[in-house]
Amino acid sequence: MIRRNPLLALAAGLCLAGSIRADEVSDQIAAARKAYESGELRNAIETLNFAVAKIQEQMTANLVKLLPEPLPGWTADAPESQAGGMAAMITGTTLTRRYRREDGAEITLSLMADSPLMPMLTMAMSMPFVMQNNPAMKTYSFKGYRGMLEHAADSADYEVTLMVGNRLVIQGKGSRLADSKPIEAYFEKLDLEAIQTALTH
Repeated sequence: MIRRNPLLALAAGLCLAGSIRADEVSDQIAAARKAYESGELRNAIETLNFAVAKIQEQMTANLVKLLPEPLPGWTADAPESQAGGMAAMITGTTLTRRYRREDGAEITLSLMADSPLMPMLTMAMSMPFVMQNNPAMKTYSFKGYRGMLEHAADSADYEVTLMVGNRLVIQGKGSRLADSKPIEAYFEKLDLEAIQTALTH
């Protein structure tokens, strides 16, 4: 009797649930199943890994769309993902995009699921004296979400970090800025509900 391989079942389920067309992914899943049932276990694993990698590529392509296009007067690099697209299965998923303005100003926007920053932020929010000891840091809120703003008096650099829910951190780092408003303008373009759903479910 042939046992059902859970990895094959998972890949097949992702293929069906992710609205992925009948293409090389489903072909590779079928080939992996055939290899497994024929006892070619190593070939089955390699073929299945290829299919999973392709699924991750498609999911990542959808995730990076969560990062906004450049505002008027700004240009942007292509969005980047520092982890695979299967956000629900990978901790520390990070999406980033860098924006530039003609005067040299730059902003890097990051969306981080299950970030190691979350416990630190939670502690800082619950222990105000942590920030009181750092004059460059103060509490911050945006649309009801708590966070912190870091800016030294003699610097044109700003860093704004927000906690969204209990698993998502949004961070904007800016240089050569007069204030934090350009970072907030990019925050305004974010669909926070869609981001939470995509990165933490």
